[in-house]
Amino acid sequence: MTEAFLLHELVLRSVRIDPDAAALAGRGESMSYGSLCTQQMAFAHGLLSIGLPRAGRVGIWVEKCTEAVVASFGAPAAGGVMVPMNPLLKPEQVMYVAQDCQARVLVTSPDRLALLSGVLGQSPSLEHVVLTAPLAKNIDLPANIDVHLWTDLLHAPPRPAHRVIDTDICAILYTSGSTGRPKGVVLSHRNMVAGAKSVASYLDNRPTDTLLAALPLSFDAGFSQLTTAFHVGARVVLLNYLLPRDVLKAMVKHQVTGLTAVPPLYIQLTQMDWPAEI
Repeated sequence: MTEAFLLHELVLRSVRIDPDAAALAGRGESMSYGSLCTQQMAFAHGLLSIGLPRAGRVGIWVEKCTEAVVASFGAPAAGGVMVPMNPLLKPEQVMYVAQDCQARVLVTSPDRLALLSGVLGQSPSLEHVVLTAPLAKNIDLPANIDVHLWTDLLHAPPRPAHRVIDTDICAILYTSGSTGRPKGVVLSHRNMVAGAKSVASYLDNRPTDTLLAALPLSFDAGFSQLTTAFHVGARVVLLNYLLPRDVLKAMVKHQVTGLTAVPPLYIQLTQMDWPAEI
C-alpha cells in the first residue's frame, strides 16, 4: 500500500514500511507499528463480533493510553465511527454526548464505569460497554447493556468489515461544552487523511520524528498528532500531564522533536527555563 485513503490505512501503510518501528510510547510502555496494526484490526473484529453496524458510533472515554489509540483506529477499520470523549468530562456530559451521537458502544475503564453507573440509562442507544481492565467489584448496570473485556474482544474470530469509502463518516469530534452543550463535528475519512498529509507536509515530518501528544485526543489538534505521525511512520508519546513542567520532562526523556500546544499551555512553557537537551 503506497497511499492511505481511510483512517486506519495510515497504520497499515506504515506497518508495510517498517513493522518494527516504534508507533507509541508512554506510561512505561511502547508499541510497534506491527503490534498497533494487529490490535487495531483485532479490535475491529471484536466490535463486529458484538454486532456493531455500519457507521455505528463507538464512544471512547479513557485517559490517553494505547487502548484509546487502538479503539480510535479500530472502530473505523470495522466500518464504524469513533467518538473520542475528553477524559475531563463529567458523567452527565459523557451521557449527553453518547445520546446525541447515538453511541452503540462505549470503551472505558472500571473506575470510570463506576462513575457512570447512575446515568447509563440516559442513553437508550448504548448496548455495549468495553472495559480496558476487569471490574474489581460488581456495578449495577441497566439490563440492556452488555459488558465486555478488552482482551476478550481482541481475541474474537476475524470477520469481514463493513464496506466504507473515503467520503463516509469516520469520526465525530465534540466541542468542550464550556459555553453550552457540546456540539459534534462530523468528519469523513477523507477529512482526517487529508489533514494528516497536509500537516505532515508543511511540517516536513519524517519517520525519525517523535511527536508529544500533550493535548486531549478528543481535540482535533490533539488527535492530529496521531494521524500526522502515522502518515510518515513517526513515533507518538502519549502524555497525561498535571503541570507544564511534566511536558518539558517528557520532551527530554523521549527526545521529542515536535509539540503541538494551545495558547495557555504554550505561554506557560515559554515562561519556563527549557533544559538544554530539548
